Amino acid sequence: MDADVIVIGAGAAGMLAAGTAASHGARVMLLEKKDAPGKKILITGKGRCNITNHCSREELMQNIPANPKFLFGALQAFSIRDCIDFFEQLGIPTKVERGNRVFPQSDKAGDVVNALMCYLRDSGAELCPDTPVQGLKAAPGKGLEVTLERGEVLKAPSVIVATGGLSAPGTGSTGDGYRWAEKLGHSVKPLRPSLVPLETAEDWVWEAQGLTLKNVEASVSVNSKIIAREFGELLFTHWGVSGPVILTLSDWVVPALAAGSTVKLIIDLKPALDREQLDQRVQRDFSQYTRKQFKNSLGELLPKSLIPVIIRLSGIPEDKFIHQIMREERAKLVDLLKGLSITVSKARPIREAVITAGGINIKEVNPKTMESKLVPGLYFAGEILDVHGFTGGFNLQIAWSTGFAAGKAAAERSVMDSSPS
Repeated sequence: MDADVIVIGAGAAGMLAAGTAASHGARVMLLEKKDAPGKKILITGKGRCNITNHCSREELMQNIPANPKFLFGALQAFSIRDCIDFFEQLGIPTKVERGNRVFPQSDKAGDVVNALMCYLRDSGAELCPDTPVQGLKAAPGKGLEVTLERGEVLKAPSVIVATGGLSAPGTGSTGDGYRWAEKLGHSVKPLRPSLVPLETAEDWVWEAQGLTLKNVEASVSVNSKIIAREFGELLFTHWGVSGPVILTLSDWVVPALAAGSTVKLIIDLKPALDREQLDQRVQRDFSQYTRKQFKNSLGELLPKSLIPVIIRLSGIPEDKFIHQIMREERAKLVDLLKGLSITVSKARPIREAVITAGGINIKEVNPKTMESKLVPGLYFAGEILDVHGFTGGFNLQIAWSTGFAAGKAAAERSVMDSSPS
């Protein structure tokens, strides 16, 4: 055997799995197709790495829309507290920000990757960059064979596949693991983008591109029925909308679009005020500008780039004087501010998504060990599994916990296999 455990993919789950297996006494090889590990970690949290979320287990489960119960055992074995302690022991002090998001105090994702590389080195795991894998199959007799693109064949009793999904392919996630798993008999749940920006039908959106709205509430309307709401930050782009609120809501939008439904986003620009309070606010503003034109009266209510859009959508002539605006027109303006409607035409491509939804069917995987129920010695960890979370550090916590569970179980299996009968 070339190693006790071979891990394919040096992302978050793979690095944690390899270090865990090695620290439990296994001889570990970590194969990475790119020239360095942790490429996707470096771009998480806008380059700051949102390590996890400092919330309760119940809140964590609520932020995992796909198969949260499958993770119960892994999260018990490597909890949020374990995760924070783990990185602090590696010399990465953390801080908690809005929404209980946990970041390194340095605000540098590179520090997290460097700490994990030190963990690999100190645990004795062998990191092999620039080592793309061509295929994976069961070995004659016992164990598995990993065929490298350069032609070499490696053999180990245990192989952990942590190759990620289809999002951010530039980091190395190109769907290889799904193909290998299917050849070994596993089923893969349909893959789709999750936490992905959305394209919109209205042509006015491009006028607001670059504008970030904070503290707004966005709702998803599917066939005229509200199915989800989210509060936070939204960004207008040249093709549609993005930002944390939109990424989270995309998990409802994408399946609805696939089903052929009519999907709209309803943006409440002033969620802190109910309709009556907002009407009173508008009247106060209008009373200050009674002799000004409508186009010059909204500066305290709206960002500059959004004013022409709201004026046009309100139907109120921009050069109309404030004292001439009728009650019905003001009511329409208030309705618009409380319910700016945007039609979603499609999601951006999966390569632009933060995470891939779908993946290895969790019914075919042991939830405590991440071992395949079909192929002894085969393990899965991270995004390749049909489990994903919302934004806020939840997906990295999934990666850490499943990586830990797979690494520990694979190491224990190698010890059992090598012990005299």
